[in-house]
Amino acid sequence: MSRSSKVVLGLSVVLTVGTVAGVHLRQKQDRERLRDGVFRDIERQNRKKENVHLLEEQIILTKHLEAEREKMLLAKGSQKT
Repeated sequence: MSRSSKVVLGLSVVLTVGTVAGVHLRQKQDRERLRDGVFRDIERQNRKKENVHLLEEQIILTKHLEAEREKMLLAKGSQKT
């Protein structure tokens, strides 16, 4: 085998190994990113549920506060007459 053919063969092997290794690393990164996306989605859904629960509590508390204010206004109105 001539020297130039050995160099070409060596470069081909190096490039092939580098390409295969690069593809495997890229696939591993993609899998990790997909898994992280699932965890982020679950966290976002949990935060949304918590926010809805807090909003419901706020609505209930607002209704109670408005009812108390109305009672106080009616009590003040009846005291004046």
